[in-house]
Amino acid sequence: MWVTEAMNGFGLTVEVTEHLCHRVTPYQTIDIYETTKVGRLMLLDGIIQLTEYDEFAYQEMMAHVPLMAHPAPENVLVIGGGDGGVLREVARHTGVRRIDQCEIDAAVIECAKQYLPSLACGYDDPRVCVHIGDGSEFVRSHENEYDVIIVDSTDPGGPGAPLFGEEFYRNMKRALRPGGVIASQAESIYLLPEVVRHLSDVTRKLFRYSGYGAIMVPTYPTGMIGVCVGSDGGDVRVPARELPPVLAEQLRYYTPEVHRGCFLLPKFARPLTEKA
Repeated sequence: MWVTEAMNGFGLTVEVTEHLCHRVTPYQTIDIYETTKVGRLMLLDGIIQLTEYDEFAYQEMMAHVPLMAHPAPENVLVIGGGDGGVLREVARHTGVRRIDQCEIDAAVIECAKQYLPSLACGYDDPRVCVHIGDGSEFVRSHENEYDVIIVDSTDPGGPGAPLFGEEFYRNMKRALRPGGVIASQAESIYLLPEVVRHLSDVTRKLFRYSGYGAIMVPTYPTGMIGVCVGSDGGDVRVPARELPPVLAEQLRYYTPEVHRGCFLLPKFARPLTEKA
């Protein structure tokens, strides 16, 4: 059996051996498969969200780039990320005292806990507090609370659509403490360049420092995705502190060098992320 994601003229096909989960919720359709090559595979509305084979690349960069761009993060908010992978990575930072998560679809969390325990272990940390609801509404009701906000959203066409608007980014900025950092899933420079341009423009408009970092993830169509980062505190393109040796030993993708290097984009992509 083969499962194919097809979107915007691109496709990616994965050989599967078993359909472990099929669940239709008020927000989306959840499918989880066992595969021959990439471990377990999760799709939402037919779009690949992760595989056990390479999920670490996305989760580590989404979490550690903004966390390491902050000199001393204590309060962290994760919007989306129902699989628990970003929570797992945030929890590796011993200085973090509070981890809030706002996920719109509780079923994603339930399915991840049942079928993707290597990611859902993020929920085991006692600092994690889960809120089921709309992330755009959640940030609107919080002000001056978080050092880091991470938006691990689906694509713009699904339930994550409100998380790509300028109003949402303005509300995130209000929810930050002084010097806070935001990081959001920002799509591929090859697949959705118009989204990359939009989020780069919004982040650059609202924050003193911003950047789009590329992440290599082979099981996403085009083999890459991006993280858009912004802050008024310091240059998000460089780490603000030393990576603790104990944390460095746990990681497979993120390094201080990769942090700096991910913002160095090929020539054709620079107009998408730089001021005209």
